[in-house]
Amino acid sequence: MQQQTEVRSGELFAALSLALDLGTGEPLEHALRTCLIALELADRLDLPAAERRDVYHLALLHSIGCTADSPEAASKYGDDIALRAEAAPADTARPRELIPFIWRATGGNLRRFTVVLAAGPKGAAAGLRAHCEVGERLAAMLSLPESVQHALWFTFERFDGKGFPRRKAGDEIPRVARVVHVARDLHVLATRRSAAEAESTIAARSGAAYDPGVARHAAGALAALPTDSVWDAVAHAPEAGGPLRREALDRACRATAYFADLKSTHTLEHSTGVAELAEAAGWRLGLDEDDAAALRRAGLLHDLGRVGVSTAVWDRPGKLSESDWERVRLHPYYTQRALARAESLGDLVRTAAAHHERLDGSGYPSGAAAAALPVHARVMAAADAFTAMCETRAHRPALGAERAADELERDARAGRLDPEAVAAVLAAAGQRSKPVQRERPAGLTEREVEVLRLIARGASNKVAAQQLGLSPKTVGHHVQHVYSKIGVSTRAGAALFAMEHDLLRET
Repeated sequence: MQQQTEVRSGELFAALSLALDLGTGEPLEHALRTCLIALELADRLDLPAAERRDVYHLALLHSIGCTADSPEAASKYGDDIALRAEAAPADTARPRELIPFIWRATGGNLRRFTVVLAAGPKGAAAGLRAHCEVGERLAAMLSLPESVQHALWFTFERFDGKGFPRRKAGDEIPRVARVVHVARDLHVLATRRSAAEAESTIAARSGAAYDPGVARHAAGALAALPTDSVWDAVAHAPEAGGPLRREALDRACRATAYFADLKSTHTLEHSTGVAELAEAAGWRLGLDEDDAAALRRAGLLHDLGRVGVSTAVWDRPGKLSESDWERVRLHPYYTQRALARAESLGDLVRTAAAHHERLDGSGYPSGAAAAALPVHARVMAAADAFTAMCETRAHRPALGAERAADELERDARAGRLDPEAVAAVLAAAGQRSKPVQRERPAGLTEREVEVLRLIARGASNKVAAQQLGLSPKTVGHHVQHVYSKIGVSTRAGAALFAMEHDLLRET
C-alpha cells in the first residue's frame, strides 16, 4: 500500500463534502459549489483573509452534523435523507410552505404528519441542535479554527430570529454564517428551479431569512462559478490550509468515522473497531509501521458511504426488499466515489472501498476477485466482517465472538475470505484485554456509563430503566447528570462523546 504520511486538508475536506451531499440528498458537488459561491460573496463584501478562510470551511462542511439525528429523523419521517432534501429549499417560517413541506417529508403518511405537526417547533429544534452540537465537536477533530466551530451553531438560524436552535438574529449571527446562508440556499434553489428564480427568491427573503447586506450581492454569483473543475478550485484553494500529518490526520480520519457511525445507533464505534482490529491484524502479518497506520486510517474511512443510504433502511428490523438491498450494496461504492478524487489519499481509498469484496468474486460493489484484492483489502474485509457480526443490528442480535469466529473461518474455507487475513484478525481479536477497573472520563460513575451506553444507542428512559432495573425517573436524573458532566444536550452529542472515549464496546 502507498504510504500516506500526509493528506492535503483541502482534498480531504472536499471529499468529505461529497459525502455530506449524499447524506443530505443534494446533487454531488453541492457543497463544493456552495463554497465557491460563498467565496464570491466574500470577495464582493471585501471580507478580510481570516473571514474568507472561515467562509471556505463553513460553506464546505456546513452539513457535517447531518448524521447526528438520523435515527430520530428516520423514525419520525420515514427517510432522513429525503427529509433533508425536502427541507433545503423551503421557507419553513411561512406556514403555507411549512405544511406542504411536512406532508412531503413524511411521505404523505397521515400518522407521521400528525405526530410531526403536533411536536411543533420544539421537535425541529431538537434535531437541529443535535446537528450543531455534533458539527462543532467534529470540526474540532478536523482541526478547524474555533471561529468555524462556533459558526456551525448558526447553520440553521435566520436573520429575523425565526431559525433554530438558538433563535439568534441579525448581528448575533456570525457574518460568515450569514454569507453561507445565502450561498447555500442560492445553489439549492438553482438546482430545483433556475438561476433567475433562485436569485429572485433570495431577494424576496432578504431581511427575513437572509442578511440584506449579503443578499444584495447574490445577483450574478452563480454565473461566477468556474466552467472547468469545481473540485480543483476548492480542493486546492489557498483558504484550505496546510496538509494534515500524523496526529492531525488520525483525528480527521477518526472524525470521519464518527460522522459515518452516527448514521445508526447500531453502528456506533463500528468504524473505529474495524480500524483497530485491522491495524492489529496487520502487525501480525508483518506490515511495517507506516503500512499498519495506513490500514488503520482506511478502516476509519471505510464506511463513509453508509451516509448515502437512509437510516430507515439500516434500521429496518425485518428482511430488506430487493431494492433496499441494492441500495445497501452501493455504500462501498459511495465511499469510493466520495474519496477517489482526493489524490493524496492514494491507496487508502481502494482499501476502504473493498471491505465487502470477496476472493471468489461474490462480494460487492464491483465483484472484484482475488487477483484484484491485495493483502490490505483482504484484512479489511475480514476485520469488517468479524466486527459487524459481533455487533447488534436491527435485524439480528450480536452473534458473539465465538460464533463470529466460526463464521469467519467458514468463509475462509469456502474461498470467500483470505485464510491468513482471517487468522490474523482472529488472533488480534483474541488478544483483546480489558482492565478490571478504569477511571471514567468527566467523572462519570459506572452507573452513569451504563445509562450513557443505552441512551447513546437510542433507548428511551423507560427502556433503559427496564434494562437496568431502575425507575424511569432515576434514569432521567442520571441522564441529566451525564449530559451536564460531558457538556452536551442531545443524544447524538452523548453518542459522540461515548465513541470518543471508547465507552460503547465494553460489557
